[in-house]
Amino acid sequence: MSVAYELVGAVAVVRVDDGKANAFSFALIDALHAAFDRAEKEAKAIAWIGRAERFSGGFDLGVMRSGDVAAVGKLVQAGGRLALRVYESPLPVVIGCTGHALAMGAVALLAADFRVGALGDVKIGLNEVAIGLTLPTFATALAHERLSPLHRQRAQVLAEIYDGPGAVAAGFLDRAVPALDVEAATIAEATRFAELHAGAHHATKRRVRRAALEVLRASLEEDQTGIGSVAS
Repeated sequence: MSVAYELVGAVAVVRVDDGKANAFSFALIDALHAAFDRAEKEAKAIAWIGRAERFSGGFDLGVMRSGDVAAVGKLVQAGGRLALRVYESPLPVVIGCTGHALAMGAVALLAADFRVGALGDVKIGLNEVAIGLTLPTFATALAHERLSPLHRQRAQVLAEIYDGPGAVAAGFLDRAVPALDVEAATIAEATRFAELHAGAHHATKRRVRRAALEVLRASLEEDQTGIGSVAS
């Protein structure tokens, strides 16, 4: 697992590359929190970028399929806390979705302020139902806020998977550009948002998202007690 941090002007560029699926493990989540801690001290915006062809394949399946109910609950809750942090971040958060983004990877897209994705043969979506998992409440809350009404049911209940342009239409992405341009476009967008008034941005974000943030906070205990279990 590798989380690299670089300050580019006023933008904290956080690159994630584990050489595999960029799965959300306990270690990756902790490393992202550490990167965001640093960014909040020295940057005015965050650009979170995946590796070539992969943003994230979701939660660590080694944990999710381990049969350890307590570990599953803790990992799902840790993912929920990360999503909550991103959704109410005092800094604008722009994600560079460099390729596939499934399950928790797609949830991260829903939590970010702005999302740049790749055109081409990419897969983006909430595939939990297709693999026998129930969506966590925090994921459904974010999906309700960010997805187009026409796609909320299809994306969640039917586990529909989208390509880049389809993900823009559904609400997982804001822009889709050629894969080789994702990183540059993500940093450019973050640089643009870094010029916003920090106090006004954060206060307005929390005001606009107040109801959803309340649901997210309330959901963390629920999600720890079985939402991640395999559906019967």
